[in-house]
Amino acid sequence: MALALLPTFANACSTCGCSLNSDWSSQGYATSTGLHLSLREDYFDQSQLIRGTSTVSRSAFQYPTDSEVQRKTLNRNTLLGADYNFSRYWGLSLQLPYTNRHHETIAGGDTDVSTSNAHGIGDLRVLARYQGLSDDAGIGLQFGLKLPSGRFKQDFDAGPQAGQLLDRGLQLGTGTTDALVGIYKFGYLSPSVGYFGQAMAQIALDARDHFRPGNSLNINFGLRYLDAGRFTPQLQLNLHSEQRESGNLADRPNSGATLAYLSPGIGVKITKRLDAFAFVQLPVYQRVNGLQLEPRRLWSVGAQYRL
Repeated sequence: MALALLPTFANACSTCGCSLNSDWSSQGYATSTGLHLSLREDYFDQSQLIRGTSTVSRSAFQYPTDSEVQRKTLNRNTLLGADYNFSRYWGLSLQLPYTNRHHETIAGGDTDVSTSNAHGIGDLRVLARYQGLSDDAGIGLQFGLKLPSGRFKQDFDAGPQAGQLLDRGLQLGTGTTDALVGIYKFGYLSPSVGYFGQAMAQIALDARDHFRPGNSLNINFGLRYLDAGRFTPQLQLNLHSEQRESGNLADRPNSGATLAYLSPGIGVKITKRLDAFAFVQLPVYQRVNGLQLEPRRLWSVGAQYRL
């Protein structure tokens, strides 16, 4: 299921990786039938202005400017998940994000800040899983769709741009249907150390209202220590690469990025059926096209209940 845990990206000038794998048990070794319900909360403050691989001070700009200079984007995302195993080989997961996003920017030609406050459901993800490629179900394939259930017609709330359409990359949804294709591998380095590797591509199948999101690829690697009782320390490397968006409403010069995060975390078994987790994602490499906002860290907490 965690391969589908990819909240709606703030693509236009505000690319965010958000590729954390927060639930190993729903993949690979979840060979028994049954339903898993999950809840995840992500928080990240995109306030670091970056051009290429370098940070940019806002004091370097004198307003008005010819192009937009973003101030910050504050994201609070809730992800509701349901994952069902029909057999040891087949499973299906549904992921519905709810986004609460505050955005501040100074548009080209303006001297004052314009703001927006978006809240609502994002794009639903439906993902099937097949893990019959090996006897231990340690290798699996995933395939599915991201559906256009999130709104993409929000305007700025206040400031000089009030009433104007917010950048499409900052809307709750992209308005497009995207294909999801992934592969994963799980195993053990020793009786007390487990590992995983996974990759997932997201490919836009169409454009809508003069906008097409950039295709993206997430690659994750992780280790976890299994001999700490009810606690499971984990360490992940999360890689995210995204192409430029396109279309008349796209901010093509300031979209697309390659990002890497080192993510320590811990899982906790609360009861036989209930598990919880907490992670922090720390950027170790950030390269963006144009001028974009990136977070200094990302926080994630959540829980999963097995019926």
